[in-house]
Parts: sequence; structure tokens; C-alpha cells
Amino acid sequence: MKRIAYQAVAIALFAAVAWYLVANTLDNLAARNIASGFAFLRREAGFEIGESAFLAYSAADSYLRALVVGLINTFKVALAGVVLATVLGAAIGVGRLSGNYLLRTLSAAYVEFIRNVPLLVQLFFWYAVIAEALPPAREALQPLPGVFISSRGFFFPIPHFTSTGMSWDTPILEGFNFAGGAHLSPEFVTLLIGLTVYTGAFIAEIVRAGILAVGRGQVDAARALGLGPGATLRYVVLPQALRVIVPPLTSQFLNLIKNSSLAVAIGYPDLVAIVGTTINQTGQAIEGVAIIMAVYLTISLAISALMNWYNARLK
Repeated sequence: MKRIAYQAVAIALFAAVAWYLVANTLDNLAARNIASGFAFLRREAGFEIGESAFLAYSAADSYLRALVVGLINTFKVALAGVVLATVLGAAIGVGRLSGNYLLRTLSAAYVEFIRNVPLLVQLFFWYAVIAEALPPAREALQPLPGVFISSRGFFFPIPHFTSTGMSWDTPILEGFNFAGGAHLSPEFVTLLIGLTVYTGAFIAEIVRAGILAVGRGQVDAARALGLGPGATLRYVVLPQALRVIVPPLTSQFLNLIKNSSLAVAIGYPDLVAIVGTTINQTGQAIEGVAIIMAVYLTISLAISALMNWYNARLK
């Protein structure tokens, strides 16, 4: 009975504090003649967005459409970062356990250096390399036919399907920039590299710990059956190590998605950057921050649910 009473008191206190904060906020907004609510989302945004690859956008569109563009940009870099960081982290984690001294040492040096340098500093470094150290468009590097790397970004061919068949849409230099093909902006590439390299260092340690958690007897038994090192790792060690790897790996995926909000520091138009512009123009700071919190909370809960389902299947 006492436990129920304590819980009821705790709920009542929480509700009272929440009511006070909401009422006080509304009173302050009313006293300063600041409008509240989300009606501003239907108004014309009046600003351009540098990247809107999957959704057409112009300054005449609404704030809501601008936020959707920012959300798509966030998803684009976050999903690509999760995949690349997982691949890089798994490779480095296995490399740290390699019998090759040079590979093992380089892998350890990578992990220790990257984990101890703030991500924001790394983003500034990669942006300086990509935006300033790379040549202009007219002197672009061409590592492969049709692929160009310059301070304007990365340009590469994409397939183009017509009624007569498939052809390749290849970038062509026109003036001071390229036209045609696909384009990755310097800001996107900077953010993707920074998130991948930084998160990959943490994933590497998770993978290493998971592999070491598998008993030595399992490896000896696999070798006794005639399996080589690669087959032993693939068929015996990793399936058992995944049960240890997945829970902390989930946390790193969530950290990567939340760290993508640092895009505002290098000018990539993600959700946080676009909401910031919206707040500056409309003054709807509370609503803007609420949108950011709701979106990141939803993404994090969805990722957690998916990884928990996968972890349950492993068990």
C-alpha cells in the first residue's frame, strides 16, 4: 500500500511541475506578444536550401516542406554513416586482433587517436581538407573515367533509363562547375567522413571486445575441424560474438544519428540547421526545439526497437 501511495505522490509532483512549466511559459509568451503554436509551418519559408536531392524545394515553399527537406538530409547522412561506420569499425576491430604486427599497431593507433579527438575538431579538419585543399573544378582530380573530385564536391556518373534502354549520365565541366551526373557536396562528404571515422573507432573496440568474449575453445575446435582463420571468424566466432556486440553497437548508432546535428557547424542543411533558420525568422523557438527533440526521439526509439528485435532473434 505504501508503494502505491509513494508512486501516486511522485506522479502528482511530476504533473504539478509540468503544469507549472507549461503555464509559466504560456504566460511569458503572452506577456511579450509572442505567438505560439505550429501555424507558422504553413507560411512561406522565404529561404533557399543548398541541398534537396530527393524533394524539390524553392524559397516559395512552406516552412513544413523546408523541415521535411532537412529531415531527408539528416536521414541521408545518418543512414550512410551507420553502414560505413559499421563496415569500417568491424574491419578495424578484426585488425586489432590480427597476427600481423603492423596491421595490429596501425589499427590500435587509429582507435586511440580518433577516440580522443573531439568530433567537431575532426569535422573542421575534414572540411579544410575537402573544401580548401582540393583543386578547383577546372583542375579537378579524375581517379576514374567520369569521376571528378574538386572543392566543388564529388561528381560521378549515374545510369539513365529511357524507353530505348540504359545510358550513363556523365558529369561535364561547364564554366566553373560540372553539370550532369550525381553530385555530393563538400559539406555532405565532410560530415559523412567525420561521422564514419569517429564512430568507426568506437565500433572497432566493441567488435574487438565481442570477439574476445568468445571462448578460446571454440576457436580451437574450429581449427581442429580444419577451418581456416577466415572461416573460423565467419562461421564460429562472429555469430557468437554478435550477442555481445549488438547492445553497445545500438548505442553507437544512436550516437552517430545525434552527432549528425553537428552539421550546422560546417553548413550542411540538416534538420537542426533548417530549424535554426526557421527560429531566426519566425521567433518560434519553443516549437522549433520541440520539433527537433521529437524527431530525434522518434528516430532513436525506432533504431532501438529494431536493434532490440534483432538482438532478441540472436538469442
